[in-house]
Order: sequence, then C-alpha cells, then structure tokens
Amino acid sequence: MIYTYERKIVSNEVAINLADGFRTLGRRIVTTNGCFDLLHVAHLHLLEQAKIQGDYLFVLLNGDESIRKYKGENRPFINEIGRAELIAGLGCVDYVTVFNEATPLSILEKIKPALHVKGGTYEAERVRAEEEVIERYGGKLICLPLEEGLSTTTLANI
Repeated sequence: MIYTYERKIVSNEVAINLADGFRTLGRRIVTTNGCFDLLHVAHLHLLEQAKIQGDYLFVLLNGDESIRKYKGENRPFINEIGRAELIAGLGCVDYVTVFNEATPLSILEKIKPALHVKGGTYEAERVRAEEEVIERYGGKLICLPLEEGLSTTTLANI
C-alpha cells in the first residue's frame, strides 16, 4: 500500500529540482531544519508558522548519523525513516529530505529558499553560518520564539 506521505519524502537531488522548478514559476520556497526527534506540539506550531510564510515548505531533516554526532550515541529516539514519515504526514509539510552533514548549509545553498525558519532554541551565533548562506542569494532567516517547557530534551527527561 502507498501512503500519501510517501510522495513527500524525497532525495536531496529531487528536493533541489523541485525547488528550482517552483522558483521558476514564481513560488516562494520556505525551509526549516532539525532533528524532530520525539515529535511534539511545538514542532507542529513551528512547521505551521513556517508554512504560512510561503508556497512550499521543505523540511531538511537531520539524518541518524548527523544526530548521533550532535546529540550522542543514544539518539535519535526515532530513526530517520520514522521521523521523515511523521513529518511528511503533517498537512503543512510539502516535502521532507534527509541530510547527514553536521549542518544544512550544503542543501540550503542548493535549494535557495526565500525564507529559512528556525525554532527559538537557536541563538544568533549558532545560526550565523546558515544566515550567511541564505543572504548570499537574497533569502532571509527568521527565528521564531521558543514555546516554554516544550522540547525533546525536556520530554526525554520526564
């Protein structure tokens, strides 16, 4: 059986080609990235807010290898396939693509979103490299406020 969400999970190459095609048609591309490990309501709110900023929302999902380097060997709680399926199952998400680098810089340079949205746990100095990449071609980075008490780390420690 083919589920609806499956068509939304694409390779990096397909994501880049889709973004190029949509941009040619004058559509506004929005991206966000993250682990989305233990999906919770703050993630949903971030994705919904990102989606209303443009025509197509691409979620750049940290792969398992990337998460282990960043958060330790006991993470992720949910593997990249499961996390991609959960994110793709949300109506506000148009496409999901997995990357395994430490940062999304390479894929951002190729997708060239008009807007890249980050959740409130990111401080300015931590996203400066992403902002520089995006600004090079005229895009913009915005950080949305953190929802108090809602984080994967908080949930995992309960």
